Amino acid sequence: MQIIPVIDLKDGLVVHAVRGDRQHYRPIHLESALTRRSDIDSVMAAFLRFHAFQTFYIADLNAICGDGDHTGLIRELLAAYPHLDFWIDNGSRLADLDTPRPKNHTAVIGTESQPRAGGSRHDYILSLDYKLEQASGDPAWFSDAGLWPERVIVMTLSRIGSHAGPDFEKLRALSGRHPGKQFVAAGGIRHAEDLSKLADMGIHAALLATALHRGLICAADI
Repeated sequence: MQIIPVIDLKDGLVVHAVRGDRQHYRPIHLESALTRRSDIDSVMAAFLRFHAFQTFYIADLNAICGDGDHTGLIRELLAAYPHLDFWIDNGSRLADLDTPRPKNHTAVIGTESQPRAGGSRHDYILSLDYKLEQASGDPAWFSDAGLWPERVIVMTLSRIGSHAGPDFEKLRALSGRHPGKQFVAAGGIRHAEDLSKLADMGIHAALLATALHRGLICAADI
């Protein structure tokens, strides 16, 4: 199972995401044992000192909320690390996938940001977004697996940064019904035992932030 660090960007800084309450996210260095700064360069350097990660998930919260964006900052980051892969969640819609992107930029399409469900010939990762345990977005995204690409994130926003544990029930049900898809767990992962349980379930990857910054998962666990 692949471990993918998450970097949440808001107002020019990396922030600590908690339960999807985006208005109250604080700079990450206030919660982190890995970095004393919250600029993206310092956070990237801290993650790479911790472990030789090959993939990162970047959430542009301003863009997702329609309040500016970090397009330039993300472009510079991708250029600085051409050998790494970046999953970029910036509120893009399916129609935006026609726009050319750097080779190390994989678009994340979140159901909460889409006016309606649909398919695309382009490579992307779908994020099935759940707020307060309820599906967020066109119901067709959640009922019609024929619309899904190969990789699907199960994003339980109310568990992010909560130390509540992953939504094992939902992940087990989805992976059991759709064995041909690669599912990614996001939200609530607390420790190495959670990672082991997810791996045993056949989950393809896990998105992590809080557990890494607080030292709850160490490099040896990964």
